[in-house]
This record gives sequence, C-alpha cells and structure tokens, in this order.
Amino acid sequence: MIPQREYFDKDIANSDNTSGYYIIEENDFVYNPRKSADAPYGPISSYKYAEAGIVSPLYLCFRAKKEINPAFFEWYFRSSAWHRYVYLSGDSGARHDRVSIKDDTFFAMPINLPAAQEQEHIASFLERIDQKIEMQRALVENLKKYKRGVMQSIFRHSSQDGWNTIKLGTIFKKVSRRNTNGGIKNVITNSAEYGLIPQRDFFDKDIAVDGNTSNYYVIDEGDFVYNPRKSNTAPYGPFNRYTLKEKGIISPLYTCLVLQADINPAYLAWYFKSDAWYRYIYDNGSQGVRHDRVSMTDDLLMGIPVSFPVISKQRKIAELLDAIEYRQSVTQSEYDMMIKLRNGFMQQLFT
Repeated sequence: MIPQREYFDKDIANSDNTSGYYIIEENDFVYNPRKSADAPYGPISSYKYAEAGIVSPLYLCFRAKKEINPAFFEWYFRSSAWHRYVYLSGDSGARHDRVSIKDDTFFAMPINLPAAQEQEHIASFLERIDQKIEMQRALVENLKKYKRGVMQSIFRHSSQDGWNTIKLGTIFKKVSRRNTNGGIKNVITNSAEYGLIPQRDFFDKDIAVDGNTSNYYVIDEGDFVYNPRKSNTAPYGPFNRYTLKEKGIISPLYTCLVLQADINPAYLAWYFKSDAWYRYIYDNGSQGVRHDRVSMTDDLLMGIPVSFPVISKQRKIAELLDAIEYRQSVTQSEYDMMIKLRNGFMQQLFT
C-alpha cells in the first residue's frame, strides 16, 4: 500500500473523481482482487501510514473488530495459506485477471491463530528475514549501478589516445549456415537478460520443433548474434556472443556474425552490452513497421562503429567486467535463495 504518485509518478485519481473512494486508516487491510504472477489470488496488504488515505472502490477494505497483531496478519496474507479457500469458494467471474468472491464468503475464511506471543514471535522472525532480504536487494542494485558506471566510464571515453574505431563489417563476416538436413536440434534464443541460451531454458518448452528448423542458422562457439527486438535493457536489441561448445541453431530473424579480426571476443561481448554503439543506430536506423524491432539494412548494421584499445587492455577490461558480473551473479543468487528460504518458512508457519 503506497501513494499512487510513488507508483505511477503522477496522480491517476484526482479530486474530481474520488467521491466514491473508500477512506482507509492505519492498520486497515485492503484486498485487491486483481491477479498477478506474485499474487495469483490478488494481494492483501495493511495500510501503514498515520495519515488517512483513499483507495478505489474496486478494492475490498476491512479492519479488525478488536485489538490484533497487524504484523502477524500482514505476513499471513503475504503467504499462500488462504489461497486454497479462495480457489474453492470464489467464482470464476467474467474477467480472467480478477478473483471473484462475495464479501460474505471472503469474511467466512477460516484462519488458524496461534497465541498472541507466538504471533509476535512469528512476525518478528519474518520481519528480520525481510530486512536481510532488503539489504541484499540493495546490494544487488548497487552492483548493477556500479557495473553500468564502470562500463560507461570505459566505453564512453573510447576516443582517447590508443583506441581505434572501425566499422563492424571490417571485423565480422555475416554468415547464413542453414540447418538444411535438420541434424542440429539445439535451438538457441537470444535475449537481453540471459544472452544466447537454449530456448528450453528460456521458455521451459520447445518453440521450434522438428520439421520447421531447416531454415534456421547454425552457430558455433564464439559467433555473435544480433537480435533486433527491443527491450528495456537493450533498447536497440541485444548483441551477444555464443559461448556453448555444442553447435546451436537460431531463428533466421537474427543476424549471425563470425569474428574475422584479432580482437579479444570477451572484450567485444562487453562492448556490445554497453550503449557505445546505440547512438549510431539511433541516428541512422529506421523505425520500420514494428515499434518493437529495430529496422536497418545489412549495410547499416555492418557500418556500426566498434572502438577498442590495444589487445592487452582489451583483456584487462574484459577481466574487470567479468569479475564484477560474477560478483553480481553470486549476490543475485544469494538474494534469490533468501527469498526461497523466507517463502519456505512462511509455508511451514501458516499451513
């Protein structure tokens, strides 16, 4: 439960359209029936501000009839202990993205309550875990910012003495080796977040199947692949290096490139993760028909500028960024493990 301006960066509801809104006060609870990946039956949260607030009448608002431990109930509703009741008692409703349950049915929900002291211990225990999780999350975010700052410092000053800038077509050759006999089954996807990975690891299933991959490109270890699909982390599409030893096949919508020059490939992989080459695409690329894809000709692609220092410095830059990336990965794994640990405790405590 947060002020809408902190969430939307603007006021969605204003004084002209809030006459039907509900007033909530500190320690009131609000149920939003809209489903999400994190809240498959909608979130139930407590209001923690001393100043009264107003919420949409689409939400269900309720407060305790007598003194309770609000922190315990906050954690209870963050758990999945009540999901089965809503699943069995709710209506399917007209919209698939909202839970439909009558108020009387909702308030008939059974809740197993331990003694007051036990409630306090449970809430305090989970709160301490959550504080550690928040500290770990902040560490992950700080490492991401640090890595971005180091990359900007390195690649935005690539015009300094000792650096060369040449066109991408000078160091790469575009290839179109086809999977004509269908012999290669390892279908690869190219994403900004995960790089070049088997599509089953990305989608949890095979999107391309036997019989429709004969026109796919074959890629080898060390090849680079450009995906023109835009994303938040790659506004002009990801440009990744294939590091698996096993041959793979990839959609013909991508561009496959083989390195032809004596430039450290690990350095190049980091160069293309930076925004050093974005300006060229912004100035010369075409928006095209689809807003979610970069549209450009082969000549435009092969004209992308690539800047690099001497080979020894390339290696040092790659090693530095690899070390930061490894630290970030370990920190992220620790963060994910802490969340799983907390969720495991909640499962045991409330069910």
